[in-house]
Amino acid sequence: MNVEQLLGDKGHDVISVQPHRTLAEAIRILSEKRIGALVVSGADGALIGILSERDIIRALGESGPAALESPVSRVMTAKVVTCRAQTSVDELMEIMTSGRFRHVPVVENGRVSGIVSIGDVVKHRVAAIEAESRAMRDYIAMA
Repeated sequence: MNVEQLLGDKGHDVISVQPHRTLAEAIRILSEKRIGALVVSGADGALIGILSERDIIRALGESGPAALESPVSRVMTAKVVTCRAQTSVDELMEIMTSGRFRHVPVVENGRVSGIVSIGDVVKHRVAAIEAESRAMRDYIAMA
């Protein structure tokens, strides 16, 4: 299975924030949408960073409550690891594990076409294992 198939099940929605918005505004969006990361995009829609819960905690730890008034661009991760729609789920799992991050934007033709979380990957793996288990039980029952 590849990322495109994951997005087919999950959807291609991407919630983003502009780099000049405050960290407090970004936190409100994360809370309202019940998500763990925002894509940071410029006026032209190009990917310029990602803001995760980890970035927010790091900023609060370093600057305290004053960090909430900082622009997202000061707190975000600018060096974003991305994947393509044709990336296999196994390869994506390795990327996420080795990089120790939980959200990966999917980029096609220079544009973000989706975002995959570790939860999406785990959900896929659990479904695959359950299907294998069911198939094995059915095979044994028929033998």
